[in-house]
Amino acid sequence: MEQVVGKTPRIEVVDALRGFAVMAIVLVHNVEHFIFPVYPEDAPHWLSVLDQGVFDVVFSLFAGKAYAIFALLFGFTFYIQTNNQRRKGKDFGYRFLWRLVLLVGFATLNAAFFPAGDVLSLFVVVGLVLFLTRNWSDKALLITSIFFLSQPMEWFHYVASLINPSHQLPNLRVGAMYAEVAEYTKAGDFWPFIWENITVGQKASLLWAVNAGRFFQTAGLFLLGFYIGRKRLFVSTERNSRLWVKILIVSAIAFAPLYSLKELVAQGGGIVGRTVGTAFDMWQKLAFMLVLVASFVLLYPRERFRKAVSDLRFYGKMSLTNYITQSIIGAILYFPIGLYLAPYCGYTVSLLVGMLTFLAQTRCCKWWLGKHRQGPLEAIWHKWTWLGQK
Repeated sequence: MEQVVGKTPRIEVVDALRGFAVMAIVLVHNVEHFIFPVYPEDAPHWLSVLDQGVFDVVFSLFAGKAYAIFALLFGFTFYIQTNNQRRKGKDFGYRFLWRLVLLVGFATLNAAFFPAGDVLSLFVVVGLVLFLTRNWSDKALLITSIFFLSQPMEWFHYVASLINPSHQLPNLRVGAMYAEVAEYTKAGDFWPFIWENITVGQKASLLWAVNAGRFFQTAGLFLLGFYIGRKRLFVSTERNSRLWVKILIVSAIAFAPLYSLKELVAQGGGIVGRTVGTAFDMWQKLAFMLVLVASFVLLYPRERFRKAVSDLRFYGKMSLTNYITQSIIGAILYFPIGLYLAPYCGYTVSLLVGMLTFLAQTRCCKWWLGKHRQGPLEAIWHKWTWLGQK
């Protein structure tokens, strides 16, 4: 039997990795002002240069990758819940559907303060794929995950355009909906702002995910996380370490050409840029995400690294609470319904605000988890998930 390396339980790695993902999401959301592009107009030249550097670094490192880690771990958590119930001879599937219904409420709460930017509603819709595949074989899960991650819809539209040059992508009016939500945000009227966000904003967010390739990518990541759970790949063993090293090497090598191809195709514009370009964009982000995950998993058994990121475990255990409260904090800080600091916060200042938000949330997490097993929203979600069970 293979010996487990070190004493770090698998759940610590997952919690810390989830905490890393949510921290990165907080930083990205602050830099982009929660999709409210209002910034200082008269910054000195040196600050403008610094701001552009901050934006490029933060978005290169985390944009589209942090969310992907979050999605991967959503699938992994489904494995944990499914496996725990299977040991008791129970099918978690229908209880999971109820859990998704409850997630609608949390998604609505988050969307109320995050104009057209909520990802939880996407998780609700795409989460159905986990229910449908919960009894599939490992091989079927992996193949289906790869199929979704290949972006089949983008390639369908591309091939259709080759066969019929007049073929057009469906007009989902995402831009018009974002503009409408932006007007309500700028108006600063609280209740119209909330209503517009949970109606038009939610619709815009879901349809943007369709345009950006995130629907299929999220499905693929959910199944990949489910597969990783079944194969116990987050357990620190010699065999798993060798596999993560291979994943790190292949992903690192693949990233550069995928990124270059994405840039090259995107420059061409037209339907090719919006289909093949989207596919390459999703693939280069997937490759970089795997570099981040593999690096984190390989470094975590090392005591120095584990100590350096130890607070991320607390942050990850309260990921739902932190994810939603950072949206509320952002709305209060940046939007006209609150302090309206957006015109005074460039990318650099906004990054510092994001860091302070993360540090404050981490401190609250450590205090809360010293007295409770779960975060407040996590406890509600857990309690209501098991309503009616004896």
